[in-house]
Amino acid sequence: MSNVLKTILVVDDEPINIMVLSNLLKSDYRVLAAKNGEEALQRAQSEHTPDLILLDVMMPDIDGFQVCSLLKNNPDTSHIPVIFITAMNEEIDEEKGLKAGAIDYITKPISPTLVIARVRNHILLKSSQDELYSLNEMLEERVRIRTQELAKTQETTIQALASLAETRDNETGNHIRRTSHYVKALAEDLRDHNHFTDELTDRNIELIYKSAPLHDIGKVGIPDKILLKPGKLSTDEFKIMMTHTTLGADAISNAENETGLTGVSFLQYAKEISSCHHEKWDGSGYPEGLKGNDIPLSGRLMALADVYDALITKRVYKPAFDHQKAKGIILEGRGSHFDPLITDSFIRIEQQFIEIADRFRDE
Repeated sequence: MSNVLKTILVVDDEPINIMVLSNLLKSDYRVLAAKNGEEALQRAQSEHTPDLILLDVMMPDIDGFQVCSLLKNNPDTSHIPVIFITAMNEEIDEEKGLKAGAIDYITKPISPTLVIARVRNHILLKSSQDELYSLNEMLEERVRIRTQELAKTQETTIQALASLAETRDNETGNHIRRTSHYVKALAEDLRDHNHFTDELTDRNIELIYKSAPLHDIGKVGIPDKILLKPGKLSTDEFKIMMTHTTLGADAISNAENETGLTGVSFLQYAKEISSCHHEKWDGSGYPEGLKGNDIPLSGRLMALADVYDALITKRVYKPAFDHQKAKGIILEGRGSHFDPLITDSFIRIEQQFIEIADRFRDE
């Protein structure tokens, strides 16, 4: 037990009873007194919060049972242990006291050694509980800080990898930033309209958003003569370009295996997005020719975001289309290229797309 004296609050309307208990305990504890229930409630919430309360039952105005219930129903005092000391010695009285929240029930006339032992034991128990609570708070704070650090590390790693891919393709500019925000906006709208609610939790939406920048990470493995070609690709060159989907997913899988992080959710979304963002709703996409709901939701979200951004961005082989033209092309692809529900979401939030494109426009 700490060297600091613990505080006992004695509550009784009879001064003689307060004096007896004070004399019994004052050599080992700091003893406070209250002569009625109202005063007891005030003292319990004072600057010197008691570590234990010895409470009489029969008092004017507010009896001990009521005082105990009020203490236990108040978050500021509910942690203070209460021991009833009373002349009410019927079993039903003890049961009522314990139901009110007391941890013990001592009947008068008291046995001094019994009171001292009960008080000591409950003070020791309270001290242990307080230490455990403080330890738990400290551990929770450490876990919170560590979780924040890990989340920041994940985000930094993803951004670094995505930026690396971006440096290989100087036409993309803020493409990865825009598409990440498009995907998040679509996911939130779909959830708000009761679509895919099992998957589109707040946490998963955030993971999809943070994983989205890795959709083109596989382009790191595409030869410069193809990736940086100033014009449309030949058939053979396009076949090689198509491999960036599997190159990206395989790179993430290999990293998982080497680090033992298989099954980590944010990496799962990164693999899905990298591998599946060129799949099409009707099964005509690549690399697997997946169809409909067989395409992971994260890949279907990125498919629309990626195409929209490509349409409104200038390339060596095409000018930048305005929003209305890009919107028309997206609508033409509803049910063939794009998930119909995601296409409908795009129409609902097209103003958000316009604002995102403007906020992250290329210089």
